[in-house]
Amino acid sequence: MSLRVLLAGGGTAGHTSPLLATADALRSLLPDVEITALGTARGLETTVVPAAGYRLELVPPVPLPRRPSAELLRVPLRLRAAVRAAGEVLDRLRPDVVCGFGGYVCVPAYLAARRRGLPLVVHEGNALPGITNRLGARLTSHVAVSFPGTPLRHATYTGLPVRAMVSRLDRPALRARARAELGLAPHLPTLLVFGGSQGARRLNQSVGESAAALVDAGVQVLHASGATQQVSLPPDLPADVPYVVVPYLDRMDLAYAAADLALCRAGANTVTEVACVGLPAVFVPLPHGNGEQARNAAPVVDAGGGLLVTDDDLTPEWVRDTLPGLLHDRERLAAMSAAAADLVPRDADVRLAEMVLRAAAAPGWR
Repeated sequence: MSLRVLLAGGGTAGHTSPLLATADALRSLLPDVEITALGTARGLETTVVPAAGYRLELVPPVPLPRRPSAELLRVPLRLRAAVRAAGEVLDRLRPDVVCGFGGYVCVPAYLAARRRGLPLVVHEGNALPGITNRLGARLTSHVAVSFPGTPLRHATYTGLPVRAMVSRLDRPALRARARAELGLAPHLPTLLVFGGSQGARRLNQSVGESAAALVDAGVQVLHASGATQQVSLPPDLPADVPYVVVPYLDRMDLAYAAADLALCRAGANTVTEVACVGLPAVFVPLPHGNGEQARNAAPVVDAGGGLLVTDDDLTPEWVRDTLPGLLHDRERLAAMSAAAADLVPRDADVRLAEMVLRAAAAPGWR
């Protein structure tokens, strides 16, 4: 009988991307493994998991409010229902091991797995763990983290799993093809702007309002606005310097290969991917939350592979005054690329997959 693995996680690309990378690595190590993903109906997993060829089961989401509110009073009932639903999935699929990546789905998955005595693996994506995985780390000794020094019980540093199409990317070799497919000129300095799967209003506004200055400086832009947001551009931009706006980039390998510099948020997945491929970056952490995005970016910034700019400081004036000069400074960009390239493990997907197999006591992986 083949090994059965349940991978729980969803909501955003920060959870679904490492989940899919780990699934691919498990399948590479153990071709007959049966993999099922567990998510909720409100997350990105409803599209990306089936598209990647994996089975998806859904349970009700259980948001955990950060502050006391009426929603907090509803959590116990919602959690009870979600744990029951997760348990029904476990009883039907009978997995040998459960691995969680965070998000609304993981608390019920962790509790249901614990009640059934199933081996549990927890992967924390951020440098500062959230409440879901702080709970998960109390239920198992199989805990993997993306950044050294993450304050989590039983933590083993594996890095953040990244899909092979990115972690094995040869940017220079793919650059000409990537720029051609994305509608970019072959030899112009290229800025990549993206704010995650939902976009980032501050990035969209500040760069959009600077479009004329960037184009006048000979800088072309590939700008992913987010599916629900737009970028306002002046109507008279010169056509000889492309400014390409798309709602979403489903081939990040092409985007990374095309770019000389990224302007982006600092989610764990983003930080890991740009460092992994050696793409210099300007990180603009989210201004809310518990400060995990600034912590995520700190190792790359400290090593010289990126810059850190606060959300308030990312103004159109900052963009116009800083980015054209940086994009024309080939020596500085090369130094930043070299500083970033060796900071993160490129085989984190395999490391985590091996931990999952050991937790399941799979033959040959004890």
